[in-house]
Amino acid sequence: MTRSPSEIDHMPIYEDLVRELGDVVAEAQMAAAHTQHKAAQLLGGEHAEQPHLPQRHAG
Repeated sequence: MTRSPSEIDHMPIYEDLVRELGDVVAEAQMAAAHTQHKAAQLLGGEHAEQPHLPQRHAG
């Protein structure tokens, strides 16, 4: 069964989980970016620019 693009873009189960539990994927990405930034600072600071954090969208 092939899904249409509109069906792929709309994932109600995922949206329900995000609403109930929070956006764990976005939080993990933010934590990883923060860790990379801190590691760069500790290892010399030359690559310690502000991390590019994922944008959270209201859901």
